[in-house]
Amino acid sequence: MANQTPFRIASVNVNGIRAAYRKGMGDWLADRGVDILALQEVRAQDEHVEQLLGDGWHILHDEATAKGRAGVAIASRQASLAHRTAFGADDFDSAGRWLEADFDVNGHPLTVVSCYVHSGEVGSPKQVEKFTFLDTMTQRLPELAQHSELALVVGDLNVGHRELDIKNWKGNRKNSGFLPEERAYFDRFFGPESETVEGADGTTAPGLGWVDVGRRWAGEVDGPYTWWSQRGKAFDNDTGWRIDYHAATSALAETVTNYAIDRAPSYDTRWSDHAPVIVDYAL
Repeated sequence: MANQTPFRIASVNVNGIRAAYRKGMGDWLADRGVDILALQEVRAQDEHVEQLLGDGWHILHDEATAKGRAGVAIASRQASLAHRTAFGADDFDSAGRWLEADFDVNGHPLTVVSCYVHSGEVGSPKQVEKFTFLDTMTQRLPELAQHSELALVVGDLNVGHRELDIKNWKGNRKNSGFLPEERAYFDRFFGPESETVEGADGTTAPGLGWVDVGRRWAGEVDGPYTWWSQRGKAFDNDTGWRIDYHAATSALAETVTNYAIDRAPSYDTRWSDHAPVIVDYAL
């Protein structure tokens, strides 16, 4: 598998696809050779996504319940075999946050999920929703791995897993996005399968065996970050967060041949507050 032509999967929170295209997203996409593009925070309707991406793409799009909020999409150069948006209990509104698609890539069954986890807010219902979503992910990831040996969850997961993932981690320990309780979920996601893992909050649970492709590729270094606040000089000073992930099953992670974050060259050339994460898989 490792000697075959790389299959390129990109993921980005576009912070509103219409605004992103006005600022230059189309030029980026035209030059990047992407096979599957996963989008989060689309904040548009089906016709907008289809018009902007144009011909040559098969588009799956799950809008949020409230117009102008959230929204996830998967655009692919080949049609999917099936797709699903069901996620969690029937009374949990996950619309616009979880979209699964199955593909056949050169005879290899591949499942890709575009995921947009809630940003959360400590002490509010938003944080309760975020924990409910992370609980549901904990249940769904093993099912996905059973469904396909080659499975991938990409997107804005809105949690910095480790201190390496946030420039100002000390100042964010009590804020949503870096709470020990949130980080413990990721300890479990990326812990060795079936081994007992101690989370950042001191709890223990079995690891699920998924691989954080970005951290494996970059090693034990700060970042590289994928999101910067629009406030102040966060982008210029690289005071960022790594909250956009490619989370892969172990079999898929073994096929990675390249990992890149397309950080804009300057603040005024950005078309989103997130940078795209692009990974080549030898499929």
